[in-house]
Amino acid sequence: VIEADEYDTAFFDKRSKFVHYSPNTLVINNLEFDHADIFDTLADIQKQFSHLLRIVPGNGQVIIPDQVDAIEQVITQGCWSDVVRVGKDWHYHANSADASLFNLRRDDNEVAVKLPLVGTHNMQNAVMAMIAAFHVGVLPQQAAEALATFKAPKRRLELLLEHRGIRVFDDFAHHPTAIKTTVEALKKSETGRLVVFLEPRSNTMKSGVHKDALANALADADSINIFAPASIEWDIASAVPNACVFS
Repeated sequence: VIEADEYDTAFFDKRSKFVHYSPNTLVINNLEFDHADIFDTLADIQKQFSHLLRIVPGNGQVIIPDQVDAIEQVITQGCWSDVVRVGKDWHYHANSADASLFNLRRDDNEVAVKLPLVGTHNMQNAVMAMIAAFHVGVLPQQAAEALATFKAPKRRLELLLEHRGIRVFDDFAHHPTAIKTTVEALKKSETGRLVVFLEPRSNTMKSGVHKDALANALADADSINIFAPASIEWDIASAVPNACVFS
């Protein structure tokens, strides 16, 4: 099981890392513009995903969310494997506000899942994992039992400290979509005020490509604090007016 993205392989090989793998079961969770230091447009990234689809064998399977335009555009460029759409072939729905409880259904078969993680993004990741596992012979009920004891990797809403009612989490989210889902997850799962500290560290974030989306991504926080590194190329205070900016 390999997690990979479209970032380039090496300074001497500008192809995306994932074209060096030979997946039989491929999950595409989302497809958005990122890595502005490598790609100029979303179409450049889609081209790499198109190359990836072409190495999945005819008896393989490609699992995607239904009705995501950026992904569908890649599929239409050429895909010779079975395509499974989540939201059409499989269905899921949250049973709790924080999405830690959800049901997954295929045809008339439905299974309830209790996930030790919160947030719609983690629920969607779990759904994709269950469907991928099903393709290699793992029944949904077996997958649900395994997910109930799943332990998240570091920096994925990792609880660092709990003291006198204060809980400190660390998360790697660095794209506005990921930041938004992470903030929403904490807002729904925790009580009291939500204080967010953000450090723009990726090359894309430092360049300001996503600056116009950042205010909305942080909107659910009660207090926003953003570190401004010396290499930042845009005005954080203007992009997120209600943030406390420090260096």
